Amino acid sequence: MQIDRSESLRRLSETVEQNEPIIGAGAGTGISAKFAERGGVDLLIIYNSGRYRMNGRGSLAGMLPYGDANEIVVEMGHEVIPVVEDTPVLAGVNGTDPFRQMDVFIADLKRRGFSGVQNFPTVGLIDEDSEFRQNLEETNMGYDKEVEMIHEASEQGLLTCPYVFNPDQARDMAEVGADVVVAHMGLTTSGDIGAETALDLDTAANRVQEIHDTVKDVNDDAMVICHGGPIAWPDDAAYVLENTEGVVGFFGASSIERLPTEEAIEQQASEFKDINLG
Repeated sequence: MQIDRSESLRRLSETVEQNEPIIGAGAGTGISAKFAERGGVDLLIIYNSGRYRMNGRGSLAGMLPYGDANEIVVEMGHEVIPVVEDTPVLAGVNGTDPFRQMDVFIADLKRRGFSGVQNFPTVGLIDEDSEFRQNLEETNMGYDKEVEMIHEASEQGLLTCPYVFNPDQARDMAEVGADVVVAHMGLTTSGDIGAETALDLDTAANRVQEIHDTVKDVNDDAMVICHGGPIAWPDDAAYVLENTEGVVGFFGASSIERLPTEEAIEQQASEFKDINLG
């Protein structure tokens, strides 16, 4: 069910006014979406990495040429949107895709029941100082295309929740009307296929705060939430929220669907194997 941007923003603002965090959840499967919604999340986000992640592959598979990211998110929409009752569902859009007429694609996503968008896959995960990233920027496949995609989605009345990785990107996204800016701290740690290299929580909190302050300088109405890197478990998110000012929530993908699934299935299987036949 497509939920109007103004209604989505009203709900998010009400959540913050009630001193509750905004929680977004990645949903790589319908069952992830169904039970994340029952758990009370405020937003559901589906993108190609969710499919790879819930098939036992690392989330960065979504950054590699294993499939058409924008076509995959449309397919996943068929699986997820019908089981969601009353939560905005956002599409992860590959804004650098040179084979999409982006205004037409975004309109189609809205028609299919998506309530908003996020920029994923994102070249923001690629080191800005690397030759590869520089080449992408030089050949019209850079982060600026993701900013343009968010702007287009905002113009079409969709909720926009972009990933940003530094204050400059935060400013760019805020200037084109981003509603909820997600301060991305890198690939999530923990679990069987999580990253091992990440910031410490204090450094992450400082970076999230810098992004928050930049966004608010441009648009005081925009909201900022955190995601990724060492912010993997509820205690981690609580620590970052307690050690920042004005940051109003957390978006968890691996944190909400992969990590609990890994633990729960392993534990359940182990308990069945512990049954004594004798």
